[in-house]
Amino acid sequence: MKNTISFQGELGSYSHQACLDLYSDHDVKPCPTFESAIDSVNQGVSQLAMLPIENSTYGRVADIHLLLPSSKLTIVKEYFLRVRINLLALPGTSLSQIKSAISHTVLLGQCQNFLLHNKIKSVVGPDTAGSAKRVSSQQDRSVAALASELAGEIYGLKSLASDIEDMTNNTTRFLIMAKDQNFNRKKLNKEQCMTTLVFEVRNLPAALYKALGGFATNGVNMLKLESYMVGGSFTATQFYLDIEGHPETISVKRALEELKYFTSSVSILGVYEKHPYRPMG
Repeated sequence: MKNTISFQGELGSYSHQACLDLYSDHDVKPCPTFESAIDSVNQGVSQLAMLPIENSTYGRVADIHLLLPSSKLTIVKEYFLRVRINLLALPGTSLSQIKSAISHTVLLGQCQNFLLHNKIKSVVGPDTAGSAKRVSSQQDRSVAALASELAGEIYGLKSLASDIEDMTNNTTRFLIMAKDQNFNRKKLNKEQCMTTLVFEVRNLPAALYKALGGFATNGVNMLKLESYMVGGSFTATQFYLDIEGHPETISVKRALEELKYFTSSVSILGVYEKHPYRPMG
């Protein structure tokens, strides 16, 4: 029996593409929301969840940072997917016939130069693959979708133009989540690890500065720091942090000890291997 990996979106989405790239031997389970993709793993329907966390052009993916701490899942891997945008239309359609392009608002914003040059109007759709599915069903030759090549294959559309994104390094980072905290612990090279954690600082003057000072004094590289409100309060701020290193190495262990002294809570969301997209130490 095959294992299953869940993702948010329709078949043909970039999350679906990431699943195929990493886990071609798994069944895939499309889910309507990020919450349902996470729930699928917690309920044992899926063994893994593929979740986009940030894009090099657009920035962080909304809601994900809030969902991770309460997900009850562990980050077991990261993956960087080069986002290649295609203009997908009904077979037999020419580029000159296209008057509007439908897609998720994020993707529309990532290929404005192409759309403006070809005088194509942007239309906000539900998501990338869902937009391709709509174009396929509506049979309107004046409307195209902005989506992946995979979406074109699934919904029987022709690519009129490929790699039309404004930024040629357009990349999305995904986190792969599992319920089993020891999913990959035995395979890890402690010298090539990432650790992701969330924390809340204590109500002290310069608490954040002091909390992070341990990473500098112990030579631990911080790669990402995000802050966001929790519980609808302007006073409770949670921080998401990606660092290089394994919690069991001396430098990281010391840095975490200093962090805990100035925080009210610290939770490690995952320890996993750095993806080759990142420079290896």
